[in-house]
Amino acid sequence: MARDWRDLTERVGDEDFVVTRVRLPRTGIEVGGEFEPPLLARLEHEDQVFVGEFVRCHGSIKHMEKAFGVSYPTIKNRLNRIADRLRLVQIDTDPRPDRSAILERLDRGEITASQAAEQLREARS
Repeated sequence: MARDWRDLTERVGDEDFVVTRVRLPRTGIEVGGEFEPPLLARLEHEDQVFVGEFVRCHGSIKHMEKAFGVSYPTIKNRLNRIADRLRLVQIDTDPRPDRSAILERLDRGEITASQAAEQLREARS
């Protein structure tokens, strides 16, 4: 089955794709629809293997150098390239939420009116 996934990732390349059917071989259950694959699944097969090994060795670049037989700069460059494709977390450089975000959280019931008022006062200062 891994060979099938490798073929898929090679054919797809950088194109976006959706999964329209999933089958569980053990039970024979099939689910249809449109499912967006997670970012890790969109990486090329070799990059998926690379990320898996990086996690397995707890991020040891020395281990990665030995495992893949390449230099430190090569490992760092590959990690940077993969990281650029995986933008999972957006870092907010402005720690203060804007007025509309506070009001939306209030509207959704995530915060109380008094919490919203306090946050709005802080956002102004």
